[in-house]
Amino acid sequence: MTTPTDFNDRMLSLGLARVSEAAAMASARLIGRGDEKAADQAAVNAMRTQLNMLDIDGTVVIGEGERDEAPMLYIGEQVGTGDGPAVDIALDPLEGTTLTAKDMPNALTVIAMGPKGSMLHAPDVYMDKLAIGPGYPRDVVTLGMSPAERVAALAAAKGGSMEDITVCVLERPRHDDMVAELRGTGCAIRLITDGDVAGVIHCADPIKTGIDMYMGSGGAPEGVLAAAALKCLGGQIYGKLLFRNDDERGRAAKAGITEPDKVYDLDGLVMDDVIFAASGVTDGSLVSGIKREVGYVTIETILMRSKTGSVRRMSYRNPTS
Repeated sequence: MTTPTDFNDRMLSLGLARVSEAAAMASARLIGRGDEKAADQAAVNAMRTQLNMLDIDGTVVIGEGERDEAPMLYIGEQVGTGDGPAVDIALDPLEGTTLTAKDMPNALTVIAMGPKGSMLHAPDVYMDKLAIGPGYPRDVVTLGMSPAERVAALAAAKGGSMEDITVCVLERPRHDDMVAELRGTGCAIRLITDGDVAGVIHCADPIKTGIDMYMGSGGAPEGVLAAAALKCLGGQIYGKLLFRNDDERGRAAKAGITEPDKVYDLDGLVMDDVIFAASGVTDGSLVSGIKREVGYVTIETILMRSKTGSVRRMSYRNPTS
C-alpha cells in the first residue's frame, strides 16, 4: 500500500505529460516568429503553472539556471502543492529555442521526475558526452577512446564496417577537429545546430532515427535530462564535466560536486527510477511537432517510465479558445 510520500511513478506520469504538453502549447504561437526569448518564457510560465498543480514536494535540480539568472524554474526552486512525495525534477521548458524561433526540426519540451536524490545536480557548465543505444556490451565505447577508436569499436560490436555508423554531433567550432577525425573513418555524421537532448535520445532508436552514437561537448544539465530518457529507453551514456575557469569550478562545488574529474555513467547521472516526458514543438525524429488548425492545436507527447520500460505516445488535440 502506498502512502502520500511514496513516489508513485504510474500515477504521476500522466500529470508529467500534461506539464510537458502545456509548455509545448504555450510555444505554439511563437514557432517561426524569430523571438527566442518570448518562446522560452511562454514555455517556462506554462510549465511552472502546471507543475504547481501536482501533488508533489518538488525541487528543480536541473532548470533554467541559478536563482539570480532565471526568474522562474531556477535550480533549487520548490514546485508542486507540497502535499505529495519529495521529488527531483529536471526540465528544459523549450529544448531548442533557436529551432522554435526559426521553425527548424527537433524543438521539444522536456521534463523528468524521480524520487529525491535520484538525479545528479549538474552545474551549468559544459559536459563531454558520449552515448550509444541499447544492445551493446558495457563500455564498448568510452570517453577515454579517441573519436576514431569509438567508431571502430562500435562498428565491430554492431557487426559491420565503420561506414555503417552514423554519429550525431552538435555543430560548433569547438568540434571541428573531432569532426575531421570522424570524417577520416568513413562514418556518416549528422550535424545538428541545437538540441543535444534530442541528439542523445536519438541513439536509443537507431532504426528509426539512423543515429548510432552521439559525441561532443554541450550543457551538463542537458546531459542529465538525456540520461533520464536513456534510463527509460535503454542505452549507455558517459559524461565528464568541463571547466573553463575557476568560476565554473565554484559552481560545481556549490552544486555538491566533490569529484570534478569524475566520468559519470548512466547510473551516476540518474541513480533511481524516473519518469520522462517530451512533447514536440517542431517536427522531429522523436515526436511530431505541433499541428495548428482553426480553433485547435494538436500536440504529440512521448511518456516513459524506467521502472517498467514502458513507452507511451499520446496525441492531444485541444481547443485554442
